[in-house]
Amino acid sequence: MSRHTRWGPRRLTRWWRRRSLRTRLTVIAATAIGVSVFAAFQVAIELVGGQLRATAENQLRADSRVPAADAERAGLARVQLPPYPGSGRLVRIILPDGSIRTPAGQPALPPVSEHAGRVAQGASADLMESNDDGYLIYTLRAGDGAVQVAGVADSPSNQLGFGMLLIGLLCVAGGAVVGRSVARTGLAPIDRLTAAAVRVAHTRDLDAYIPDEGGGEIRRLIQSINDMLAALRESRLAQRLLAEDAAHELKTPLTSLRLNVELLIRLDRRGTLDSALPPESRTRLLNDLGAQVAELSTLAAELTDLARGDVSDESTELFDLADVVQAAVARARSRMPDIEVALDVTSVWVSGRPAALQRAVLNLIDNAGKWSPAGQPVQVGLRAEGESAFLEVDDAGPGIDAADVPRVFDRFYRADSARALPGSGLGLSIVQRVVDAHGGRATVARSARGGALLRVVLPAASPPAPIARLTDGDSAVR
Repeated sequence: MSRHTRWGPRRLTRWWRRRSLRTRLTVIAATAIGVSVFAAFQVAIELVGGQLRATAENQLRADSRVPAADAERAGLARVQLPPYPGSGRLVRIILPDGSIRTPAGQPALPPVSEHAGRVAQGASADLMESNDDGYLIYTLRAGDGAVQVAGVADSPSNQLGFGMLLIGLLCVAGGAVVGRSVARTGLAPIDRLTAAAVRVAHTRDLDAYIPDEGGGEIRRLIQSINDMLAALRESRLAQRLLAEDAAHELKTPLTSLRLNVELLIRLDRRGTLDSALPPESRTRLLNDLGAQVAELSTLAAELTDLARGDVSDESTELFDLADVVQAAVARARSRMPDIEVALDVTSVWVSGRPAALQRAVLNLIDNAGKWSPAGQPVQVGLRAEGESAFLEVDDAGPGIDAADVPRVFDRFYRADSARALPGSGLGLSIVQRVVDAHGGRATVARSARGGALLRVVLPAASPPAPIARLTDGDSAVR
């Protein structure tokens, strides 16, 4: 496997993601400064190099005037060329036959180029060129030939570039140091936030409050975490209250059930079950046991439903609430055959969870059935008003006292007059939770018959568009 494969883009991305935010900021700052310095130095080198080249070219043009004037006066073949002083410009004479003359002791220049030869033959007046050997050569037409003045393309721009490179490396190093310092300073609130979160995780102290410091995104992050801690505190408090209330409500039926079962076991062990308990007493005791087990089952189911909160596997869908109400009434009639239910519903479409709403409607009917006197039906009505669906359940019972109205939907709350009746005090609390989850509201009032009127208002939805049926002569595609 090649090195390029080992360090491909995907692995480099994983490596980058594993770096800390402080390291990322340091690398980004150093890279940004390095790129900026490099770009600025490149522009500076180009500008300085161009200026230096223009200066060198102008100097060669000026230096060529003297030998060119001498060659015009004395002739190219007889003009005197002083010996090379050991430094400075280089001079060369191109004769008409293509031969050359150079001062004594002068270093050899590259061969005359084809373009320079054309200048000597009169094709053009002058020529400025450079070659790969580092020479800048100016050719000027003189007499029947040409005069060439050359200079080494001394590259102060290269020296400048090397100096700038060193400065750039220093700037990158300085940028890394500055970036590290800025990252440390800027991320200090996050470090303190992390420490506070770790402390909360270790101590389980949800009452902790993280100081609101910094600004912008960091401040919003701290506020969000404080809000999350507050929500967790409320959730834990609600769980504790639910556990305490459940333990309190379970105590009475469990105690009664245990005492009755112990009585049966004790009499059976003595062999006096038949003599101590006449058939009618035994039947009454067994009926009590069955009622207590049913009450415990109902309480366990309601506790489970209440503890789950808004967590449900049921998906939200668009449906006709009238179908849900009719299904709930059918279940209520099977559970309470002695209670008459009068139904008056119209089609109202809503968006929500049908099973949850059916449970809520059934709880409303069960609650009304406990209070409805013989011969007086529980009335269930559903209608649409504006953009809302109104569900009303009323009975002809004694109604709800004004002192109990504010707490009707509280968990485990039971009015003094209802303590002798079966129930857990959770039915209406579940109704309240389901209605709240659907964006509605539940209220209680006195009905026209003197009993309790429980009303649920839910936001209505537009019914689905009807699907047109195709006749035999219609085409499936219009």
